[in-house]
Amino acid sequence: MIRVLVVDDELMVRSWLRMILESAGDISVVAEAGDGEEAVAAAARCRPDVVLMDVRMPGTDGLAAAARIAASPGAPKVVMLTTFDLDEYVHEALRAGAVGFLLKDTPPRDLATAVRTVAAGNAMLAPTVTRRLISAFTERRHPSKTGDARRLLGELTDREHEVVLAVARGLSNRQIGRELSMTETTVKAHVSRALAKLHLANRVQAAILVHEAGLL
Repeated sequence: MIRVLVVDDELMVRSWLRMILESAGDISVVAEAGDGEEAVAAAARCRPDVVLMDVRMPGTDGLAAAARIAASPGAPKVVMLTTFDLDEYVHEALRAGAVGFLLKDTPPRDLATAVRTVAAGNAMLAPTVTRRLISAFTERRHPSKTGDARRLLGELTDREHEVVLAVARGLSNRQIGRELSMTETTVKAHVSRALAKLHLANRVQAAILVHEAGLL
């Protein structure tokens, strides 16, 4: 079972998310929280695999809570629940370690699929909302930031560089393997080494770096 923590200040939203997720059969909502402080405590107590985190909540908001949870040892995957008008804030959450987004009107089947995707270790880069967010904020990149990003990426081997560019395009390990004629295991090893060299926590942060470098 995939263990999920649902965080939203609205009880009805939490109830809806719980009902949808638990109807999937392989997902269990192990805890709920109504604000960021409760979320941090619940994540430490229940050790979920995935946290669905609302962005805007009273008190400690979802951004601050996401950063604290993502920085904890053995951290769960944090996915932000958002709407387009909160793009700027969610971009900051990505930098803090969140691995993707869900819109609150996501269809039930897609919601469960998204949870399975991040639980399996894949970032949610394919959905339009994610591409839009990354593009919107990297379009305004400062020249010095672009140079810094390119210098970091220059530390990678040619193969690692190819793999990271494919990650930034939203490809899964299987798709990258087919495109670059490698096994999934080899792709995974390249991704892990590249993230370590770049001092990044996940594939979403790698995608942002590639966009900041102006390579996509």
